[in-house]
Amino acid sequence: MATQTLISSCTVTECAFNHGGCNALAITVDGADKAACGTFTTIDARGGVEGAQGTVGACKRLECVHNKDLLCTAGEVAIAGDTALCTTFEAR
Repeated sequence: MATQTLISSCTVTECAFNHGGCNALAITVDGADKAACGTFTTIDARGGVEGAQGTVGACKRLECVHNKDLLCTAGEVAIAGDTALCTTFEAR
């Protein structure tokens, strides 16, 4: 079984899963125009598992060099910006 890629940092403080870091057990990287966190949500609650270090569960960006079989092979990823961009994304 492949290991999941860790989210090294998330600076999207508006996301309900970010409180002191990404507390989602796993995110999906997708995005229509740019690679972004598909798990990003701005509801009036905080979710996830407190103290958990988020991981990438799936990646829908086939054009990324780190995507193999819809899984992220990067050592870690960073999420940033108002639209929760995956800053580790690298086009083939």
